[in-house]
Amino acid sequence: MNSIDRLDAEILDRLTANARAGIAELASELGVSRATIQTRIRRLEETGVLLGFRPIIDLSAVGMPVQALISLELDQRKMPEVVKGLEKLPEVLEIKIQAGREDLLVYVAISSLEALQILTASIVDIEGVRKTTSTFSVATPVPYRVQPLLDHITAGSGWGRSTPAPM
Repeated sequence: MNSIDRLDAEILDRLTANARAGIAELASELGVSRATIQTRIRRLEETGVLLGFRPIIDLSAVGMPVQALISLELDQRKMPEVVKGLEKLPEVLEIKIQAGREDLLVYVAISSLEALQILTASIVDIEGVRKTTSTFSVATPVPYRVQPLLDHITAGSGWGRSTPAPM
């Protein structure tokens, strides 16, 4: 299991706010050396904590204002084929395997409710899909975030083995 401390959490917080922040800028903001920032970021990448840097896309601005979660009941023996079929659909943004009544949770972005109906028909046509249930996203009062969790798990950990966090 990977562990992080307060300095790692602060670096991740600043990178989340501005993925273009430079090493020197981060070092200055956090009051540590550039080498410390470089070492920490490299370690976070190598241990799989930091998976990469991605732009945040406003799907409405690119013509996909409707987002939905589609739960799928499957013939579980066909799950690999169903996942491959879903991957071929460009509107599919993410697929999660679930425990419970439904087997997969599929996050999609589409241009309209009519387009969702067409997409759902395409999904039902994939061999192994038994049933779909759609839920629409009408607002996002809390966008995806991890910083409150990182702050919680690193509370009181200091900035490394011998350095307390600045007050």
